[in-house]
Amino acid sequence: MTQLAEKATPFSTALDKRPQGGPRWLEDLRGRAAARFAALGIPTVRDEDWRFTSMAPLSTAEFTPAEPISGAADRLADVAYADAPVRLVIVNGRYDSTLSRTKALKPGVKAGSLAAALTENADVVQRYFGQVADSTSRAFAALNTAFVQDGAFIHVSEGAVADTPIHVIYVTGADAARVMAHPRTLVVAAANSEIRVVESYVGATEGTYFTNAVSEIFVGENARVDHYKVQQESFEAIHVGSVHVHTTRNATVSSHSFALGGKLVRNDAMAILDGEGGDCTLNGLYLADRDRLVDNHTTIDHAKPHCGSHEIYKGILGGTARAVFNGKIIVRQDAQKTDAKQTNRALLLTDGATINTKPQLEIFADDVKCTHGAAIGQLDDDAIFYLRARGLTFSEARDMLIHAFAGDILARVQIAPLHDALEAELFAQLARDLAEADRRP
Repeated sequence: MTQLAEKATPFSTALDKRPQGGPRWLEDLRGRAAARFAALGIPTVRDEDWRFTSMAPLSTAEFTPAEPISGAADRLADVAYADAPVRLVIVNGRYDSTLSRTKALKPGVKAGSLAAALTENADVVQRYFGQVADSTSRAFAALNTAFVQDGAFIHVSEGAVADTPIHVIYVTGADAARVMAHPRTLVVAAANSEIRVVESYVGATEGTYFTNAVSEIFVGENARVDHYKVQQESFEAIHVGSVHVHTTRNATVSSHSFALGGKLVRNDAMAILDGEGGDCTLNGLYLADRDRLVDNHTTIDHAKPHCGSHEIYKGILGGTARAVFNGKIIVRQDAQKTDAKQTNRALLLTDGATINTKPQLEIFADDVKCTHGAAIGQLDDDAIFYLRARGLTFSEARDMLIHAFAGDILARVQIAPLHDALEAELFAQLARDLAEADRRP
C-alpha cells in the first residue's frame, strides 16, 4: 500500500491508480500534485474561499476514474454549437478522433489531443503546461494535474489567425458507477495571433458524476483570444472548473462563462495581466433552480501598468437555489494607470433563492481607476405594472424583463451560431422553470 493510500484521504484509492507514462517531467508533476492534494484535502467551509460552498458530497461518496464508454455521440445533439466546423471531442478524459473534426484548421493552427501533443509538440507543452494552474495551493488543480492523461491542445503560431472557432466538447459519465473525469485544456496563442475557443461540458448520462476541469490560456504579445465556457452538465452532477489566463504586452483576452447545469457547481476564473497595455474581459451568466448551487470566484491580477479589465456577472435564481459570487481585483504596486470595472447582479425569482456576494479590491498603486458594484433583487414591480398597462399578461411581462436581463450577457457572444444556440437553451430552460413555478400553489 502506498503512502497516499495509508493517509486515507478522499480519492486516495483512485490516486494510487492514477495514469502512468509520458515524459519524465510529466510523471514528476503528477506525483507532486498527487502528494499535494493528499496534504490539502478537499476544501471545507472553514476555508475562506469555500465558506458558502460545502463540498461534502465529494467526501461522502466514492468516485472512480471514468473508463472509455460508447454512446457519447448521442449527447452531442444537445450541445450548443455542436456542429462547429472544428471540434475536439474528449470522452471521459480521452480524445475521440472519430467524433472530432479538424480538417478545417488553417495553416499555423494546431488543435487536437493533448496526449499526442506531449510527443508532437513536446517543447510547447513542457514550456506552458502547469505554469499558471497552481497545484501547490489549489486542491482541485492539484487533483486534476495528478490525473492528467489527455485533453485538448490548441496552439496558434505567431501571426496566424484562426478565423474558424475551435469547439472543445467534454463528455463525462457512465451508467454503472459514480465516475470522475479531469479534463485539461491548454491554449497557447503566440504573438500577433488570433483565436476563438469554446469549451462545452455535458454528461453522457443524467446521473451523478464529478467533472474537475482545468484550462490554461496563454496570450502572447499583441495576440487576441476570445474564450467561452458552456457548462450543461446533468442536474445531478458536480462540476468544479478553473480557467487560468496569462497575458503579455498589448494582449487582449475575453472569457465568457455560461453555467446552465449541474447540481453543485464551482467556477474559478483567474487572469494575470503580466504585460503593459493588456486588456481582459470576464463575463458570466448562470441559471439555477430547485436546490442547486452555483459558486463563481474570479480574480484579475493587474501586475503591469496601463492595463484594463472589465467584468460583468449575472445570475437568475429560482426555487431554493443558492449562488455565490466573489470577485477580486488586485492592482500591484507597479501597475499604475490601471482601469478596472466589476459588476455583479442577481435576479431572484422566488423568496427561497439566495446569493452571497463579495466584491474585493486590493490596490497597491495610487494612479488607478477601479470601480465595483453589486445589485441583488427581484423583478421590478413598477416595470411589471408598466408592461401590463400596455396589454401584456403578467407572464409575458415577467418573461420580457428576464430576457432583457440575460440578453445583456448573451449579446456579448461574438460567435453567431453559439449565441443563437445559447439563447434558445437558456430561454427554454427558463420557460420550464417558470412554468413549474406557476403550477405551485
